[in-house]
Amino acid sequence: MPKFTYEAIAESGAALSGVIEAESAEMANTLLATRGYIPSKVKRVSEGGVGRGLAFDFIQSRLASVKASELILFTKQFRTMFRAGVPIMRIFEVLGYQTQNPKLKRIITGIAGDIQEGATLSDALSKHPDTFTPLYRSMIKAGETSGNIPEVLERMIYILEHEHKIKSDIRSAMQYPIIVLIALGVAFFVLLTFVIPRFVTIFSRAGLALPWPTKVSMVLYSVLSNYWYICLAAVVLGGIALRMYFKTPVGRYTRDAFILRIPLIGTLFIRAAMSRFASIFSILQSSGVPVMTSLQILSGTIGNTAIAREFDRVRDRVEEGRGISGPLNVAKYFTPMVIQMVSIGEESGQLDEMLKAVSTHYDDEVAYSVQRLSEAVGPILVVGLAAVVGFFAMAIFLPMWDLTQVARTGF
Repeated sequence: MPKFTYEAIAESGAALSGVIEAESAEMANTLLATRGYIPSKVKRVSEGGVGRGLAFDFIQSRLASVKASELILFTKQFRTMFRAGVPIMRIFEVLGYQTQNPKLKRIITGIAGDIQEGATLSDALSKHPDTFTPLYRSMIKAGETSGNIPEVLERMIYILEHEHKIKSDIRSAMQYPIIVLIALGVAFFVLLTFVIPRFVTIFSRAGLALPWPTKVSMVLYSVLSNYWYICLAAVVLGGIALRMYFKTPVGRYTRDAFILRIPLIGTLFIRAAMSRFASIFSILQSSGVPVMTSLQILSGTIGNTAIAREFDRVRDRVEEGRGISGPLNVAKYFTPMVIQMVSIGEESGQLDEMLKAVSTHYDDEVAYSVQRLSEAVGPILVVGLAAVVGFFAMAIFLPMWDLTQVARTGF
């Protein structure tokens, strides 16, 4: 971020000087004014000295990403200061000074500049869609309309923490099996390329007829040793092609629909999506966001393309005046509990309360599913490990047994 040297006069009349970070000289003047200073001279720092590394900071601020934990902290600090009556320009000055993330610092400065020029908070946030989701911006806009931004921020904090917890739980459940699979892959490669060939040389000299596990191992070794560059290129190109395919709408739908069909993992993702749907829908309703606007926002926050596509069909039917529970009843993936609770909420006029109860229930279900997945992964990995070890044991010990028999006969 550009840096400026300044000279200013404090409220007490004392002369001050120093260095300040800002997007422009005008923004530097504004930041100094919010501190209670009267700027008399503001000048951008030239290359070298204090300004050394500005190009690196500029590049870093665009390559960095804003983590969920940083966004949660930003929202909590903003809520606290806003509730305390701190002027909004002063809030963003403090937030920009406190954050260590260069990208978030740049975003905060940009938001402050837009608000200084007369933009609303929601409009200023909309210029940074990679950091502030449609849900975040819509919640802030609803708070601006109702005049109750602190309460909306409180609910937004709950959503962000709720989402972060679910993702962390799922990531934790998948971390152990991924590590074990990588270890199995490394072990497979080492045995195939270093251990098996040494034994095969001994067996060949003895003139033994090799069993099929050993022959398969040798074919795999031959392919890896003679055509490793082709295998590596195929893996890299295949990975790139798959990644590009998953970025397309068809690819995302195919991937997400496949995930939902995997035992245990599919159930976990469906329950997590139901929890997210109910939680966000409940908060949007209690915040005064119109139903159709809520449904439009929900479509982009479900987190799974296959479920989101089903929800888009639900939204289209709701626009035709068929209510919410009816279209949900014929949609895939939405569970009977969600449908029944939405129906009761519509009839009783307490949809947000029913959705809150659904969210609480599926939070517990997600935790239970994560536990079941963790418990089931152990036996599955043991079976996989036994299969790998058994295969190589047969590849080595079957011909060794034959070699022993030949030695005994010859003796």
